[in-house]
Amino acid sequence: MGFSNLFKILFLVSVSCLILKVVDGYYLPGSFPHRYFTGDQLSIKVNSLTSIDTEIPYGYYTLPFCKPLEGIKDSAENLGELLMGDRIENSPYRFKMYKNESEIFLCKTNPLSGEEFKTLTKRIDEMYQVNLNLDNLPAIRYMEKDGLFLRWTGYPVGVKIQDVYYVFNHLKFTVLVHKYEHENVAGVIGTGDGAEWITPTNETTTDDGYVVVGFEVVPCSVNHDLNKLKNVKTYGKYPSPIKCDPVSVGMSLKEGKPVTYSYEVSFVMSDIKWPSRWDAYLKMEGAKVHWFSILNSLMVITFLAGIVLVIFLRTIRRDLARYEELDKEAQAHMNEELSGWKLVVNDVFRAPNNPQLLCIMVADGCRILVMGVALIFFAALGFMSPASRGTLLTGMLVFYVLLGIVAGYIAVWLWRTLGNGEKLGWFSVSWRVACFFPGISFLILIIINSLLWGSGSTGAIPFTTFLVLILLWFGISLPLTLIGGFMATKAPYLEFPVRTNQISREIPAQKCPSWILVLGAGTLPFGTLFIELFFIMSSIWLGRVYYVFGFLFVVLILLVTVCAEVSLVLTYMNLCVEDWKWWWKSFFASGSVALYIFLYSINYLVFDLKSLSGPVSAMLYLGYSLFMVIAIMLATGAVGFLTSFFFVHRLFSSVKID
Repeated sequence: MGFSNLFKILFLVSVSCLILKVVDGYYLPGSFPHRYFTGDQLSIKVNSLTSIDTEIPYGYYTLPFCKPLEGIKDSAENLGELLMGDRIENSPYRFKMYKNESEIFLCKTNPLSGEEFKTLTKRIDEMYQVNLNLDNLPAIRYMEKDGLFLRWTGYPVGVKIQDVYYVFNHLKFTVLVHKYEHENVAGVIGTGDGAEWITPTNETTTDDGYVVVGFEVVPCSVNHDLNKLKNVKTYGKYPSPIKCDPVSVGMSLKEGKPVTYSYEVSFVMSDIKWPSRWDAYLKMEGAKVHWFSILNSLMVITFLAGIVLVIFLRTIRRDLARYEELDKEAQAHMNEELSGWKLVVNDVFRAPNNPQLLCIMVADGCRILVMGVALIFFAALGFMSPASRGTLLTGMLVFYVLLGIVAGYIAVWLWRTLGNGEKLGWFSVSWRVACFFPGISFLILIIINSLLWGSGSTGAIPFTTFLVLILLWFGISLPLTLIGGFMATKAPYLEFPVRTNQISREIPAQKCPSWILVLGAGTLPFGTLFIELFFIMSSIWLGRVYYVFGFLFVVLILLVTVCAEVSLVLTYMNLCVEDWKWWWKSFFASGSVALYIFLYSINYLVFDLKSLSGPVSAMLYLGYSLFMVIAIMLATGAVGFLTSFFFVHRLFSSVKID
């Protein structure tokens, strides 16, 4: 079997190298440049309306906007986009490559009904943004405020001035283009918007074409003269010049009055090359503070973790050395004077309370941790860039489902270890692992989805998507988990180095309750990620693009290290005071970091999301925060428990025990 697998790997590598040699270029899926020639049709797509005031997305055509002549059509969406609430649809905006146009009449709506007027003004009050895409680039808007040059994606639906509502009905588009540069790419098919065959380099043409490297929009409120539009059709030219001044407003909203929409477009040659076109979206204000804060945090936490590790190793080595220097009679005499951890030798491996639940939580935590490491690693390599909408969430689902085999194996292996090799009950443990965290997730998701569905939001997951998720759960994840559990029944388990007495040893009264130490232990792991957590929360709830996955990967590795060290130290402290109930405490010693993350989430809601309005928005925020906190608790708790488990096993295997 080994030679067969090796042959398959070598064959795949050879084929891959051959393909790369023929193509002589490499692009990630959906990330290669789309070449447009002069006069080619460019189509803008619309996404859901979003607001940091409510965090509830709505469909673009839920407002009285112009509709495309060919009808509304949904673009291809992946599972991640649907779960994120993205709804990509075609729009009526049309223009041709490198052809400047102005005063283009788009449409005149029907007179606004009372319901349309109410909805439109409500969306303006809630600061909803219109999101447009061209060649997979979101429309970006620049503005200067208090001496700062700000960047925003999308533009507001309208504005309210002195109790009068104004709608932005004229858009000034600027498309930045760059001359197409031949990359010797032939026959590559991608998944991005407008994917097509790329012309080979041996093809002669007088026009090399262009690639889109920027998409900017300036919204204006213009009061059109309806008398001049009697004979003007869609995409016709408005009879008089339209002055687009973003500072002034003119198109006020009134019930029973129609709204006229128009636009203009200009093409500008840019020095920006296609691989750098996302740089404008990834630039954030205060970037220097961001880098400095993370580096400073990493240095401080690494220093503290090093001190803890050194002290811990010196203490353990000293205890073991002193025991090895004593003869048997002296050991028996000095046991109580030297340390208390050897006194619990016949109780330290006594099965914990709810052992099956512990096995399930540790296994699911390992699954989530491996999923997070793999996801962030591939994201750092660029496979899940912001240019590929929804791939991050899709990758998360794929990794979680496929890692069911790992969760099943770890759960049954730990169950057999706690039961001294007993295989009975492995099936129950396996299917409960497959249902534990997904069951909690589905419960939270159903509650959130009900709130979104009641609000008429596009964030509500469609019924067909729910069926897909259930199919992934019971069709792939559950069978893989059972397979992993079955494999663990055939694998060797870890035997305990000492016997356990039938009667448990009484635990001495403690000056300080151990659970206080357990809860306090989470502060150090929290210190490794609280700065990075701010940027993650900002990207989720304030619409900013998160892209420093390399730093996030380092922070994750450091978090795992600190969780392991904290749990080790606390477990050793418990054993030294003759507290042999270390199982659950080792899990929550590192898992308690989730408590501080949840408290930080509450703080973020109160002080950073002050504009968040309505109970539905607050419930959404708390629901997603709870989901994140549970996942982090399981992952960090699994790290702490397994580290302590192997440490305790090693510790009592390294000393002579009578």
